[in-house]
Amino acid sequence: MATQHDIALTRALTGIPGPLPPSGVIHVSFPHASRFTIVGNHLAQHDGLSLTAIGIGVHIQSLPAGSQVGIKALTARFAEGETTIAAALRELESHGYLHRTRARLANGRLTTRTVFCDQPLALLRGGAVAPVAVAVAPRPVMTPVVPVPPPAPEPTPVPEEEHPPVRVPSRIAPKPPRRPLPQPRELTPELHRAAFALLADLRRHAPELVLSEDDVEELVPGAAAWLERGAHPDAVRHALTAELPQPPKYPAKIVRHRLTALLPPPLPGSSDLAPVRRPPATPFQTCEGCDRSFRSPDPRHCRDCRGQYWEAA
Repeated sequence: MATQHDIALTRALTGIPGPLPPSGVIHVSFPHASRFTIVGNHLAQHDGLSLTAIGIGVHIQSLPAGSQVGIKALTARFAEGETTIAAALRELESHGYLHRTRARLANGRLTTRTVFCDQPLALLRGGAVAPVAVAVAPRPVMTPVVPVPPPAPEPTPVPEEEHPPVRVPSRIAPKPPRRPLPQPRELTPELHRAAFALLADLRRHAPELVLSEDDVEELVPGAAAWLERGAHPDAVRHALTAELPQPPKYPAKIVRHRLTALLPPPLPGSSDLAPVRRPPATPFQTCEGCDRSFRSPDPRHCRDCRGQYWEAA
């Protein structure tokens, strides 16, 4: 079933003079009375620009002077990401359509001045510049104040019953508290010296883990807890330096997290590693009355024979 749009399109095609092309695009053009922009084919059909760059160039050309055309503004307007839009703006700059310079305002602040040229070749030839309308805020219109008669007295509102406020649960789960740094049972001077040297030596094995002296002093109890539990210094060093994120933004936080989250359990004692003793199994006995086998610590009759003897007694 043809829609209203299909019927209107068919009527418009019948009004096009001359034969229609057998393939390719067919233009249905109407004259614009307002809200239109003249775009040159040198931009719309540019063979050196990507489709994204052409579209952004046409969009910028359609905006009034003073509009924001930075990467953040275009990202908020379109679905493309910052990387794609930044690359398209660089294409327009390389072909002379866009010029971005740093300028200092009267108050001393620096700002980016963006200039878009719709005909770069005409700019190089020194052609006349057409006036461009600047987008300004409309001025408020002053209207004479007309005296308004006083309103009629309103009826006294009836107070409504107050209801307790309903607390809507938050959709964002609360952030769990940070786990405390492990602490050794006794931080002896020897243990403190070994933990301090281990943390200060990390930058030799991972240049990204440059810790300040205050950071090392704060993380010493965590490393001491590892050493107290029998972890070898090489094992601690490997746990703190393996598969680091690149680049690590906060080395001290990474070391603190790994000291806390990867802390090994204490080594078990010899009694903990002893095999579990199973209780002795109850031996089998043969019933003296019916020769049936059953489990019992002492020789005796089975349950059925004992019941028969009790009944006979």
